[in-house]
Amino acid sequence: MLGAVAAGACAALAGPAVLAQAAPRVVVIGGGFGGASLARALRREDPGISVALIEPNAHYTACPLSNAVIAGLRDMKAQHFGYAGIEADGITHVPQRAVRVEPEQRRVVLADEARLSYDRLVIAPGIDMRFDALPGYDASASQLMPHAWKAGEQTLLLRRQLEAMEDGGLVVISAPANPFRCPPGPYERASLIAHYLKAHKPRSKILILDAKDGFSKQRLFEAGWAALYPGMIEWVGLSFGGAVTGVDAGTRTLRTDFGEHRAMVANVIPPQRAGAIAALAGVADRTGWCPIDPVSFESRLVPNIHVIGDAAIGGAMPKSAFTANAQAKACASAVIALLRGRDPDEPKLINTCYSLLAPDYGISIAGVYTPQNGLLAEVGGAGGTSPLDAPASVRAEEAAYGEAWFQTITTEAFG
Repeated sequence: MLGAVAAGACAALAGPAVLAQAAPRVVVIGGGFGGASLARALRREDPGISVALIEPNAHYTACPLSNAVIAGLRDMKAQHFGYAGIEADGITHVPQRAVRVEPEQRRVVLADEARLSYDRLVIAPGIDMRFDALPGYDASASQLMPHAWKAGEQTLLLRRQLEAMEDGGLVVISAPANPFRCPPGPYERASLIAHYLKAHKPRSKILILDAKDGFSKQRLFEAGWAALYPGMIEWVGLSFGGAVTGVDAGTRTLRTDFGEHRAMVANVIPPQRAGAIAALAGVADRTGWCPIDPVSFESRLVPNIHVIGDAAIGGAMPKSAFTANAQAKACASAVIALLRGRDPDEPKLINTCYSLLAPDYGISIAGVYTPQNGLLAEVGGAGGTSPLDAPASVRAEEAAYGEAWFQTITTEAFG
């Protein structure tokens, strides 16, 4: 069935006479917040463009709010989103894996060797774990010391380990150096795990070993920890021995230059890179991430290919679902302009990130970004964080805003 779909898609580009009449074709790889949002934005803004979304999974499992699943506050089913809404928009969902890109021929090769031709290709592959970056930590070790940085079975594994842990146990969270997906994520996770432990295993402790000397919304998180979980969470930054240099998965031991820490539950979040198809397409550089033009999101390495979301080098713009959605809309407009022979407009992008410290305690950070000197730079004075001294009512409102944002973005992306 898929071979027929792919053959039909390629037939539209079979020869010069057909090419002159064919609708412009955009192929999108990756059905997360970036890819799904972009595919729908393309169809909404220019229905004359043919759009195919390559995504092998029948549904997408969202990372935002998945820390609440770990803490037992949310059911995993609430994180699942299908592609029926995308198909209803007239977008072809190709339920296969892209295994190769042929830029000179402008073709994507699928797992069954079918080929999809494109005029413009957008890659939104998310992240892969760098299992070669931390001695002792590989895919098999993640079954004992889960990263849970891709929502799904790893999320549930970490939840089960916490449920099985004895009261009084030590939970160790290892946070990587920048850049990585969702900069506030490890600290939200520590907060919500603390919420679970406070209710069910109050003698337990959480240790955060960090490869950085500071982190997003740090003052807000630390104030919340002092108010909600006094004495339960300890954060150790880089200068004080926080960088994990290796692990022993069998004993759940994490090593630093300052000593060893044996955990009852270990959540190791390793360094990351762009999803594998980015390297196969030639759009990832030696950092593992993808340099892009900040106006069009076109790759600086391969023409006619655009990269959005976590995989892209976005300058000051963090890697988040909100970012992926914002970049998707801007990239869609740029792709349409290029296909129609126009110069793309310079975008102004917004990112807002909500974090939960408890079910009724939320904090946020926001920023505005524009192209400057070849990167996306933050506009000074245009963003900010939640007030440090906000009353409980404001924290509860921000928690509700975070839930409302999740409903909005998932509806935009998946329908």
